[in-house]
Amino acid sequence: MTEAKSTASKRSAEQVLLVDDNPTNLQVLYKTLEHSGYTLLAARDGPQALSIAEKAIPSLILLDIMMPDMDGFEVCRRLKANEQTRGIPIIFLSALTDTDAKVKGFSLGAVDYVSKPFQAEEVRSRVRTQLRIHRLEMQLARRNAELEDENFQILRSVSEAIFSLDRQGRISSVNPQAEALVGRTDSQCIGEALFDFFDFQAMQSHIEEVISEGKLLSLDQVEVRARDGRELTLALYCAALEGDKRVVVLRDITEWLENQKALQSARDELHNQRQHLAHMERLSTGGEMAAGIAHEVNQPLTAVSNYAIVAQRFLEQDPIEKSKLKEVLEKIVVQSQRASDVIQRLRSYIRKPTSEGRVPLDINTVMQEVVMLAEVDSRINGVSITFEPTEELPATLADDVQVQQVALNLIRNAMEAMRGAPDDFGGVRVRTYLDGDEVGFAVEDRGCGLSAEMEEKLFSPFVTTKEGGMGVGLSICQSIVQAHGGSIGYRANPKGGAIFYCQFPVR
Repeated sequence: MTEAKSTASKRSAEQVLLVDDNPTNLQVLYKTLEHSGYTLLAARDGPQALSIAEKAIPSLILLDIMMPDMDGFEVCRRLKANEQTRGIPIIFLSALTDTDAKVKGFSLGAVDYVSKPFQAEEVRSRVRTQLRIHRLEMQLARRNAELEDENFQILRSVSEAIFSLDRQGRISSVNPQAEALVGRTDSQCIGEALFDFFDFQAMQSHIEEVISEGKLLSLDQVEVRARDGRELTLALYCAALEGDKRVVVLRDITEWLENQKALQSARDELHNQRQHLAHMERLSTGGEMAAGIAHEVNQPLTAVSNYAIVAQRFLEQDPIEKSKLKEVLEKIVVQSQRASDVIQRLRSYIRKPTSEGRVPLDINTVMQEVVMLAEVDSRINGVSITFEPTEELPATLADDVQVQQVALNLIRNAMEAMRGAPDDFGGVRVRTYLDGDEVGFAVEDRGCGLSAEMEEKLFSPFVTTKEGGMGVGLSICQSIVQAHGGSIGYRANPKGGAIFYCQFPVR
C-alpha cells in the first residue's frame, strides 16, 4: 500500500487517514472502507501519520494505539497541540479494552474508540457517524465565524430546531427545523407557549423553572410527547440571551437511539456467534481426541475389572484375608479415580463457559490441567511434554475454559509439528512466565517451523497447513486472547521449530 491511496470515487472531498504499524491490519482497514466514497490515506507509524495529517488535513483519523517508538496516545497528543490539526476527529483502534485506556484516549481528545478485533460494518458505521458529526461541527464553526453578518442564515441552515422564547416560555421566533418538528408554520408558532407543543413529562416543571429564571440547562436525552401524540426522544439545550430572551435548542435523537439499539443487538449477536464458534471448535477437538481418551479410560477400567475378580476370589476364601482384600479394593479406587480424572478433564474442556464469565485465574494451575489433558495426544503422537512453571505468578482475570482452549490448541499443533522427530529433540516444552504487568505462557517445539508466507497469514481465518483442517483454530485463539486484553504471537525457535506465546494482563 502506498503512503496515500484514493478510493475509486475521486469526487469525495473527505479524506480518512488510516494509521497502523501492522500491514495486515492496515490492509483490512483499507478493504473495509475502500468503497465508502472517501479518499483513503495510510501511515505505518506515528511520525508518518503526523506528517500526512499536517499536509492533507484529513476529515478523520483511525489511529492504532499500540505502535513502536511513538504510540497512538502520543500521536493524538501532538495532533491536538498543533493548531492546524487539532480539529481533526480521531477514532482509536486498539486491542486494549480496559477502562483506563479508553478514558485516557477520550481525555486526549478522541471522539470514539473501537476495540480490536473489529467488525467491518461497525467501523463503517462509526466512520459515517463521526464524519457526519464533523461536517455538522464544521458547518457550525463556519456559521459562527459569520455570525454578525449572517445570523439569520445560520438559524435557517442548522439541523437542530431552535426556538426563541420570552421568560414566560412564549415563542418569539423559530427556524425551519423547529417548524418541521412542531408541524406548524412560523406565524402559527409565534406567541404560543412552547409547552403547548411539547409535554416534557417528568422534566416539565424543571424546564419551566430553568426558562423562567434564565438558567443554563443541557440534557442529552429527554422523553417528550408532542401535541399530535408522537413520542419523541430529544436532546435539549436551554440558555438565556440578552434581556429576557431565552433560546431552546431541540434535536430529535429518536432514530439515532434506534440505530444504537440495533448496533448493540448486532454486537450481542456477534458475541454469541463467536462463543458458539469457539464451543464448536472445542467439541471438534474433543472428537479428534476421542480415540485417545477411550484408550486412556480403557486401561484403568481393565485394571478395575481384574482387581474386582481378585476381590471375588478373596471373598470365597475361608477365612477371608481382610488385609489383602483391603489392598485390592484400594487399587480399584485408585484406578476408578484415574478413569474419572481423564473423563472430567475432557468434560471441563468442552463445556460452554459459565455465566460467571471471567474469574481470577492462576495460569500455572490452568496450564497444568491442559498439559494433563494433552498427555492423551502426547502418547498417540509419541511426543513428550515438559511443563516448566514459574512459581508465585500473580493472577489474571480470564475465562478458564477459553484460556484452556487456546493453550490446548497450541500444544496439539506443536505435537503434530514434532511427530516423527528424533527423541533427542526433547519434545514439546510448555512454560509460564511474568513479563512486566502481564503473565503468559509459551509453547515451544522443534518441528519444521513456518515459512515466511505462512507467518504473514498465521492468524487469518481459513488458512491451514493441515490436511482436512478448517483453519479457524489460531484465528479463534487470537479473538479469545484479544478479547481478554492480551496478546498472542509467534517467533522462530533458535533451535529450529516454533514458539507460540500468549500474555494476559495481571489482575
